[in-house]
Amino acid sequence: MNKILNRFFDDISPIFMIGVLLVSSFVISAQDNDDDVEEIVVKGNVLYSDQVNALKTPVPVLDVPQTVSIVTDDDIRKQGLREIGDIVRYTTGVNTSQGEGHRDAVVFRGVRSTADFFQDGNRDDVQYYRSLYNVEQVEILKGPNALLFGRGGTGGVINRVSKKAAVGETFGSVDFGADSFGANDIALDYNTATGDNTALRVMVHSDALENHRDHYDGRRLGFNPTLKVVLNDTTTLDISYEHADHERYIDRGVPTENGEPVERFEKITFGGDDNLTTLKANILRATLSKKFSDTRKGNLSIVSSDFEKMYKNYYASGYTAGATVVTMDGYLDPTERENTIISGSMVNEVGNHTILIGAEIIDTTNNNHRYNTFWSTTSDDNEVFNITRPMDFTVNSAGVPTSNDYTADLKSKTKSDIDVTSFYIQDQIDVSDNLKLMIGGRYDSFDITVTDIKGGSAQSKKDTNFSPRAGIILKPQDNISWYYSYSESFLPRSGEQFKSLSASNARLDADVYESSELGVKWAISDDLSFTAAYFDSEQVVAVRDETGESGEIVGLQVDGIELELKGKVNDNMNVVLGYTDMDGKTSSGGEPREIPDSTLSVWATYQVSDQLGWGLGVMKVGESNISNNKPGLVLPSYTRVDFSVYYDVSDDLTVRLNAENLTDELYFPHSHSTHQASVGEPMNVRLSLTRKF
Repeated sequence: MNKILNRFFDDISPIFMIGVLLVSSFVISAQDNDDDVEEIVVKGNVLYSDQVNALKTPVPVLDVPQTVSIVTDDDIRKQGLREIGDIVRYTTGVNTSQGEGHRDAVVFRGVRSTADFFQDGNRDDVQYYRSLYNVEQVEILKGPNALLFGRGGTGGVINRVSKKAAVGETFGSVDFGADSFGANDIALDYNTATGDNTALRVMVHSDALENHRDHYDGRRLGFNPTLKVVLNDTTTLDISYEHADHERYIDRGVPTENGEPVERFEKITFGGDDNLTTLKANILRATLSKKFSDTRKGNLSIVSSDFEKMYKNYYASGYTAGATVVTMDGYLDPTERENTIISGSMVNEVGNHTILIGAEIIDTTNNNHRYNTFWSTTSDDNEVFNITRPMDFTVNSAGVPTSNDYTADLKSKTKSDIDVTSFYIQDQIDVSDNLKLMIGGRYDSFDITVTDIKGGSAQSKKDTNFSPRAGIILKPQDNISWYYSYSESFLPRSGEQFKSLSASNARLDADVYESSELGVKWAISDDLSFTAAYFDSEQVVAVRDETGESGEIVGLQVDGIELELKGKVNDNMNVVLGYTDMDGKTSSGGEPREIPDSTLSVWATYQVSDQLGWGLGVMKVGESNISNNKPGLVLPSYTRVDFSVYYDVSDDLTVRLNAENLTDELYFPHSHSTHQASVGEPMNVRLSLTRKF
């Protein structure tokens, strides 16, 4: 803790200090005018609406005993955010990971995840880049969250709240954008009343993808109609169907030498023309909401989905400093997954108790193949090539013609069947006006069978885990809350994507993640809030020694601080200012990967007039390790500056200009492994229009 605090005061940027001074000048007046802060149910301030979202209970953010960051659809438009990774860049406590170039991957407080994604509170763990065209807001909850979300969620979760149809209203919008790389996108959103008690909302989007890297292109198509039926005064049914069809180039980045990414390779793509990922998905959702009384409400949700995901790619697996050749590897990985999720919850207010009771049943079938590359010259998955732009994979470094057959070497073929049954209960207790308690737990039965079709064997494992959660909130006044929380989560030995289960792993318990958090939240005004938190998390890993005796070791340990100031400073200025500092230790005592020394970000918008406004963003990201226990192999620190300006031509037409990396800095935001460091985008300018009708 002392190390973190010392580094915070040593490294803090003048930008942060200026922001604090700017806000402090308005604090006194805000306090004078807002002695009593009402708990108003509005988007971005309260994690609850008629939509099913992350917390399932009507809890103001001020009374949630954990750190929460919320980004609304209006924030997404103004900042020109296109993907989950764009949101993460300006969020405290989380940072992006490469995800091998084909999926959203986030590091939640030092824990990397490709599966802790949810939509309307339901699991969405297939690996792909998620679109934002049908999103009302994005909620990032940090710390273990098993009580509400079950397995995973070991460092945090991201929940997307979907846009729903609105009864009795007719409205629509068209968003169009194009950037200097050549990418363009269009999104349509139309809501219409189809009867006195019904409404239909249709959302469509299409993206043409381009960036600064050779070969890179792609497209994303999405179609999402949603129907709302008000069955009676107390019962509402929402039905949604989404079809996604995505295709994009996979870029695994550049090699490293002397401990850092090779800057002279910034324009070379170490991959072939057919580095490609595709996704086809069909997702049907139905949610029945019932208000039994003023104090009791229930939700029943059913999700049925099928996914076809494929990715194939080459990547640099070996490189010697100063060399003119590189060793290339690769694979082809098709996956098919079918999910059925049935979940229900009931919220009941009894006296000073708000009791949440819920259950969930998940049935998943996952079929996966993995093929190694197979070079004709080596009869192996590795071959050496000259470094050229573009790379030539038809001739090896010795000048001998070669070719790859992606289907010649089947590494694995598995089928996984997963059945999950969960029950949870949580009680929020208003002991007094100044003291609130939260206590609860979740029981999960996770049953998996992985059939190794290639090897002709199968392994089964059933995990039963109880995950507790407890919190205490002390409110010396209505607009300030001090809190302490403890929570746990678990990750089965089959991993996030259920692709394999060895005989040895089948005999081991799930990994358990424990986290404590101490923090303060201050609602400076209805529109401005400040949050500060210290957290400490630890992974407990089940092991067996050489004699076969079972035991436990401490795995990844991470502690850190998060500070966030968010909201309206005055009538003209909004600001989101965050600072994160984390330290970690692996099970062997070394330094873990993908934890920047510190991260500072600020996004400020200024309304010049009723029609004109501008925004300025700065992120300063500290040095981070590329691999565990290798402090000499790093991604260098960097600073990126973003800018936006927007103008309301009329009440229904807005024009925006967003510039990313305004200083055109060369930086490397993440790396999957030693020789796969992603090259950050140079300056890119995007022009977009929004027309409402």
